Amino acid sequence: MNQVDPSRSTARRRIPAGSSAESKWRRHFWLRLVVPLTKRFATPFHLFSLLPFQARCEAADRALTGLPVRHWWSAKTLPLPTLWQWWRDQGRPIEVVSEFELQAALAAGFPPDSILVNGPAKHHWLDSFPHSGLNVNFDSLHEVAALVRRARQQRWRVGLRLTPTVMARSNARDRPGQFGMTVPELKTALQRLRRAGLEPEILHFHLGTQIESANLYAAALTGAAAVCRQLQWFPRFVDCGGGWPTDHVKDLTGRHVAHRFSLTEFARILQRARAEFPALKEYWLENGRWFCAPAGALVVRVLDVKPRGRIRYVICDGGRTLHAMISAWETHTVLSHPARRGRAVSTVITGPTCMTFDVLAESPLPENIRPGDFLVWLDAGAYNLSWETRFSHGFAPVLWHDGRTVREIRPAETFDAWWGRWRA
Repeated sequence: MNQVDPSRSTARRRIPAGSSAESKWRRHFWLRLVVPLTKRFATPFHLFSLLPFQARCEAADRALTGLPVRHWWSAKTLPLPTLWQWWRDQGRPIEVVSEFELQAALAAGFPPDSILVNGPAKHHWLDSFPHSGLNVNFDSLHEVAALVRRARQQRWRVGLRLTPTVMARSNARDRPGQFGMTVPELKTALQRLRRAGLEPEILHFHLGTQIESANLYAAALTGAAAVCRQLQWFPRFVDCGGGWPTDHVKDLTGRHVAHRFSLTEFARILQRARAEFPALKEYWLENGRWFCAPAGALVVRVLDVKPRGRIRYVICDGGRTLHAMISAWETHTVLSHPARRGRAVSTVITGPTCMTFDVLAESPLPENIRPGDFLVWLDAGAYNLSWETRFSHGFAPVLWHDGRTVREIRPAETFDAWWGRWRA
């Protein structure tokens, strides 16, 4: 059988998405990276590779060819300096939602006009930044009132966040979301900004995460265009937020979250909607999870095995509580090393913490998996590093694969760092 070289970025593009060949490629790619690392580094560790991320960038650019689209890096999705710098070097911009993220974006070398400030309640911290040329989406009337003078003085490009009338099913509630403004609030915000001599250029909405169908964007764009006509507002930039669903990931019922989503259909929707925004210059997108998830893996080692009737507990040195919060609502592929060929039995993979919540996965695994084996939890590139905890343990090391070599870019946290951060 021909071997696929995971260091070749072109190899992935020849494999149809969702095919069995793609599954084999992913398995081969990650195991070829991970196996040598288990001899060099103690587990658990986070591993990130540039190559799957590059493949995502290429796929997004191909799917949206011919459309005026700008992709913004979602800082909260993966706060990884090496990847931020690569993205910056491609001439791409970054989206931030907190004071720390804005400071980090500036420290990473992003110019202010390549930074988009989103998120709620930023009037409590953004006024202290003296940077001209930021892009800022106002989330409330309080933000407008508190920041309008700063926006004018610092020549910010400003926008308004609209509360959408449609939301992803995974985010649906019996109450409206907390982000954005209603139409009456939007009208008041427009009036206040115009009185101050500012014309908002950006319309923003966010439908949630793991969007099940591109048709939700069609409905949101149609609704947003109607609001703009009602208010006689002609934004130059329409920011559709994020939400593209992650390939290969399933919900807790076993359903692939991306099974109905089509990038081709999404591109058609953007193309049709251009006519509804007469002043449109560019669409903005913030799909951090879609870009990042395939670029990461969590590697853990089996510490103990406990048979419990028809199921087994496999207790590992890493898990949900420390490293993989999203495993509470997502099911990811798990690989094992060495490869075991025994009968598959129902297995609960847990972490090392004294928490019943600490379940990384429930999956049929070979019955002869034993202490000392390694498990690789895939699609770990989005949010897991952002949400990792120090529950009874220190932070795990972070390894970076630049396409050729792997190096440690954050060491394991020591006890002195874990305990010594407190003041006497």
